[in-house]
Amino acid sequence: MELSERKKQILKAVVEHYIESAEPVGSKLLAHELGVSSATVRNEFAELCDLGYLEQPHTSAGRVPSPQGYRLYVNELMERRSVSAEEAEGIDETLRGKLMNGAITNAGQLVSSIVHYPTYSVTAGNAALTVERFELLGVDEQSFITVVMTDDKNVRSQLQRTALAFDAERLADLRNLLNTHFTGKTRAEMSEHLMSVSDQLPPEQFLVLSKTVEYAAGILDAAGRRDVVTTGASEILKMPEYRDVDKAHELMTFLVDNKEQLPVPEGDGPVQILIGPENVDHALRDTSVVVASYDIGDGMRGLIGVVGPTRMDYATVTARLSYFAESLTKMFGKGLPSPEDKQT
Repeated sequence: MELSERKKQILKAVVEHYIESAEPVGSKLLAHELGVSSATVRNEFAELCDLGYLEQPHTSAGRVPSPQGYRLYVNELMERRSVSAEEAEGIDETLRGKLMNGAITNAGQLVSSIVHYPTYSVTAGNAALTVERFELLGVDEQSFITVVMTDDKNVRSQLQRTALAFDAERLADLRNLLNTHFTGKTRAEMSEHLMSVSDQLPPEQFLVLSKTVEYAAGILDAAGRRDVVTTGASEILKMPEYRDVDKAHELMTFLVDNKEQLPVPEGDGPVQILIGPENVDHALRDTSVVVASYDIGDGMRGLIGVVGPTRMDYATVTARLSYFAESLTKMFGKGLPSPEDKQT
């Protein structure tokens, strides 16, 4: 059912007053503000409750938005805002001054200081990473060094020991085999090819080969895993919704101990918002999560999420978070402009 303009006006007013005060919104307040009678507002309240957009916490209380009401507000009624020039400069200064020595680790902490809600940062990892080159260096008849260069030009090495003695002069043949058939492959493809050559090599050479492929596969696995860092969990203690110690403890514990279960939405939208029950995990049933992604480069993306009550200030959070994410993308690309650059 399409809401009338007056119903939308009243819903928008209820959401924004509740965001600001955390107190149910009464008909008298809106009647005075909108220039209509209290009876008119009460009738609209009743219909909006019946339609699922508002809720009445207590019999004599005013109304509060439901998750459905917040969703309509975010999708249609919220006035989109941009960060002010002062806010933008503050975010850029923060990034230039404090982020360079630990961009991903510190990103969530910096966002929390900007939006005043708990945050989390996720490095999605590089699932497309492959090995560009192998080197094998003999140490003795049962030891060798594996050197792996991935296609992002990172080089890693490890001393390997085998149960069988091998001919160090054959390492050059194994290196050529690796660089011919195991570069540019996924972990699954490397494992599959390893099995296909298992009966073509002497046991001692196959052992060297399998240890090398296993080491390379571990590097690719680690690169593909996502890393989740949370910060600012104590911010929820400042919010009226979490005056209940047990309720606050449940959410804080989730943010610390179950952070891997925080939502990582699919899709290419610059900012995504999950409201109340839209969050799958039970611990987030009374929260909203605002998520923005940024480009790290080399095929990798990072994600910053803000966790707060469903009453959070969506307009401000989305504006600041999206600007922060855009600035991170610039930083990992061409770098942030300096104050001098902005003046030219």
